[in-house]
Amino acid sequence: MRLIAILLALVLTATSCSGEPADDDVYSAATAAIGESLATLGWNMSVANLRFDADYVLIDVDAAPSQQGGAHAKPSDIRFGLYGALDHPVEANALGGCEDVTTLALQPLSAPTPDRMSGTVCIGPFRDQAQVRGVYAYSPRDRMPGTTIAYPAAFPIGLPQINANDTGLSIKATSLDAFRADGTALDPTALGDPEAFSGKGYMLIGLDISGLAARYRDDSAARGGPLMVVAAPTLPGRGLSHACSVYGASLLVLPEASREGVQVRASLCTQGEINQALLYATVSVVGTHAVLWTR
Repeated sequence: MRLIAILLALVLTATSCSGEPADDDVYSAATAAIGESLATLGWNMSVANLRFDADYVLIDVDAAPSQQGGAHAKPSDIRFGLYGALDHPVEANALGGCEDVTTLALQPLSAPTPDRMSGTVCIGPFRDQAQVRGVYAYSPRDRMPGTTIAYPAAFPIGLPQINANDTGLSIKATSLDAFRADGTALDPTALGDPEAFSGKGYMLIGLDISGLAARYRDDSAARGGPLMVVAAPTLPGRGLSHACSVYGASLLVLPEASREGVQVRASLCTQGEINQALLYATVSVVGTHAVLWTR
């Protein structure tokens, strides 16, 4: 009888474990613990020493190509973001994200050769540090074929009504603020002024992104990765405005796995030639690959 009881316990344990969700998959983003290495974007990349400095989250990144001489994403095309129960996404470029951090006790991420990345990435500003569960990485240039859906985002109208069946997510523009390159704000009456739309400019688009977590999880599994939202056009580096460097032109939709719904509030920036950036801007939803390190 004792032997039968032991065997029954083993069977029940195996059955219980087989029904548990995999720990290495959050919305089809490969997942590892902080300190471990993951293969992504042609790199073997490790993230270690997640810590806080003032209003920034710091991580140490070390990466080398997955295959010697193989294709890999440019370091300038990689973005890192904070994962957790955040009110809004917070992301930063792998290169240049530490420019506003004043501490001298770090070596910002650099790529001295095409086959090596090493140093500290700074993500922020962000004050609610208790909500941070980990960090993720992706590239706005890594786009799954056949998954891009683009919508016009013209000043002063914003986004049209979007059918949630397109992507499984409901996306609404909650605000639209337009500026000339010198920071002068434009209102809708500027459309009648031929001088207002000359030179360069930028636009901040507030977005509300929502959906059912169960469907988003299933759709991500079918695609092989989560979705990102990308605004265009944009400029490299810090761009025309500090707000543009903080908000960026892309975000990864990677909600905290325990939540029952997708609820993201964010702002994205379009910038460049003022007509393109304000009157012919687009917001695209695209499937991509991502990786996640958790605490």
